[in-house]
Amino acid sequence: MRRYGEAPIDGQNYIFRPGVYAVLPQGNDLLLTHQSEPFPEYQLPGGGIDPGESPLQALHREVWEETGWKIANPRRLGAFRRFTWMPEYEIWAEKLCMLYVARPVLRLVEPIEPGHSAVWMDANQAVRELGNPGERDIVARYLR
Repeated sequence: MRRYGEAPIDGQNYIFRPGVYAVLPQGNDLLLTHQSEPFPEYQLPGGGIDPGESPLQALHREVWEETGWKIANPRRLGAFRRFTWMPEYEIWAEKLCMLYVARPVLRLVEPIEPGHSAVWMDANQAVRELGNPGERDIVARYLR
């Protein structure tokens, strides 16, 4: 499986963190989330899979929490790994990032995840603005 970002640090213990992330197209735009903390960054909506949750349950929950939107017809696009420091949890994590494309169908509420806002952005601009190189690569491949 392809790895993006920094190589694992020798001797560092990593906590395995599987997560799901959504590419949400509508016309020429993508629905992203802007996270303000710990540093401002555009991201694909998504996050960790909670214990007892399936990846698709987590995808629906995370998209709703971070954008306020309901989604339909998720289809897996790919996956990648990242080794990173997660300051919000104060852990070193080996992240397994599974990406799906889905259709945003209904805006239900404002995002409930603190520090997140939903942003519609031109898809080509999103490829340049996404803070994660794995997300940028998979979105670029999806757009081709």
